[in-house]
Amino acid sequence: MILNISEISKAFDGKDILRDVSFHIEEHEKAALVGVNGAGKSTLLKIIMGILTPDSGTAVLSHDREIGYLAQHQELTGELSIYEQLLSVKQELLDLYDKMRRSEQRMSLLSGDALEAEMASYSKITEAYERGGGYAYKSEVVGVLKGLGFSEEDFTKRIGELSGGQKTRVALGKLLLTAPDIILLDEPTNHLDMHSIEWLETYLINYKGAVLIVSHDRYFLNRVVTKVIEIENGRSRTYRGNYDAFSEKKEQLRKAALSAYLNAVNERRHQEEVIAKLKSFNREKSIKRAESREKLLMKMDIPDKPAEAAGSISLRFTPGLESGNDVLTVKGLTKAYDGITLFEQVDFEIKKGEHVALIGSNGTGKSTLLKILNEAVSPDAGSFVFGTNVISGYYDQEMQVLSGHKSIFEEISDDYPSMTNTEIRTKLAAFLFTDDDVFKLIDSLSGGERARVSLCKLMLSDANLLFLDEPTNHLDINSREVLESAIRAYDGTVFYVSHDRYFINRTATRILDLTHGKLLNYIGNYDYYLEKKEAVEKANLPSETDGVSQAFETASKMDWKAQKEQEARKRKQKNDLLKIEKQIEDLEKRDREIDLQFEDPDVMSDAKKLAELSEEKNRLAEALENAYGTWEQLSSDES
Repeated sequence: MILNISEISKAFDGKDILRDVSFHIEEHEKAALVGVNGAGKSTLLKIIMGILTPDSGTAVLSHDREIGYLAQHQELTGELSIYEQLLSVKQELLDLYDKMRRSEQRMSLLSGDALEAEMASYSKITEAYERGGGYAYKSEVVGVLKGLGFSEEDFTKRIGELSGGQKTRVALGKLLLTAPDIILLDEPTNHLDMHSIEWLETYLINYKGAVLIVSHDRYFLNRVVTKVIEIENGRSRTYRGNYDAFSEKKEQLRKAALSAYLNAVNERRHQEEVIAKLKSFNREKSIKRAESREKLLMKMDIPDKPAEAAGSISLRFTPGLESGNDVLTVKGLTKAYDGITLFEQVDFEIKKGEHVALIGSNGTGKSTLLKILNEAVSPDAGSFVFGTNVISGYYDQEMQVLSGHKSIFEEISDDYPSMTNTEIRTKLAAFLFTDDDVFKLIDSLSGGERARVSLCKLMLSDANLLFLDEPTNHLDINSREVLESAIRAYDGTVFYVSHDRYFINRTATRILDLTHGKLLNYIGNYDYYLEKKEAVEKANLPSETDGVSQAFETASKMDWKAQKEQEARKRKQKNDLLKIEKQIEDLEKRDREIDLQFEDPDVMSDAKKLAELSEEKNRLAEALENAYGTWEQLSSDES
């Protein structure tokens, strides 16, 4: 065991945040700390690091072990470059290198015993230098920087010039190079693109030390962790496995608890009915039996009703009007900034009902493309056309669609003047804004609160085409899952930008990968994209431009084939569904005929005929039961 958390409690302003939280982290273990926003995850990390003091309980690190911590926000300053900042982690090796050089200079001037003594000293220094990775540290630093998304041109940038996200990446790089025995990471993927997240996953999986991660990135957690510690209502519970295993086990426990609660309630109700019936007989024996049952009933323990997930929004998108089949057609779209072309001659179409994810590295122009389609930015060339009856709604990750000087209530009422005060309050309550919260100014809200206001407005818009720019950025895991369910159930069309691979995997029916200024098309979810991407990359030619063209052509051919296979599967499912529906119809028709025959006086007097009909009706009932099961399965597969 490298870290032991024992019965930690912490309250702020009289409100319990953590209550008797206990768990431990083993050496080399990779664990996740999950919970809704405000559950106390970051607070717990700060307690472990000694930044905050618990009201009770202890956090004990094993003797002679080092711990490292990445906070969500970094205050790095100074004139060092990015490369120099990471290189400072290797100061011990740099000092050894200087000692080696100085020793070499001295050896060139010495002889005899003095030379032998210096050579012995030099040998020890060299051994220490090699043992510490002295001949590999430069490539290690460069590898970490590139893995975290910095280009070689970025290496010379001064820390003081960097954005908050860049500073967080620098701090993460320093922490990884320091290689402590256990690392605490608070939302490490927030400022990373997909390629950098994938690199970090691989790095952490192979990391020799232990890791405790707070993250909303479920795909990341699935790949990295083998244990999940959930903080819920201030208390902790530990689950073995990755995020999916935790989610499945948690749902099983919730269902078991709900079943136990309902069984206990039903048993109590049954006993109360029996007692009432016994008393109604008004006989000495029955009254005694009723009293005996009442004593047992008083001792009956009813478990608490399982609470629904705290802090979950209620979200459902409903198109106000059905669009035509051709929703969006884009031709020759081109955009450049400061002489750098983001994308050029981009063509694509989106059909009704598609859920299309636009992915790519940071800086490739994904959000810019969305802004162009929403007329917030003008293209340099090209055009786009919306189809018949298309009504679009836009969720902007910068949330510029919100007016900072307005209250939450005004933000809704001004855009939807026909709604009554009660209707507005009801809708806002579904997004966790109740009582006086609705009068908070937009400017005073946290990122998560602003996200909920934006989603509320989008839900009210009745749009049949949703544009979403990083919709999960400020949402906790529960809210992300609610949004996923809403998107999956949405009958309209969705075009979104996201780096949340779990979200993409659950909601996308097609993926457009913006790379080298061009779009590669993949018909399927994120897992399908990963599978086919490898084949596309193998098809690349040496020339970057030709390679992209070749890859695009290869991807198109593969996706055409996949699309045809998918269409064939859908046709088969539809035919199978029609067949089973016809079978059910015939079986039900025959069942009704038998019921009518039972009413025939001649049949009623014929015992043999009655037995035959009864046996046939039993066979029909069994066949219908099987047919209904098949129909449910086929209906589920089709959806």
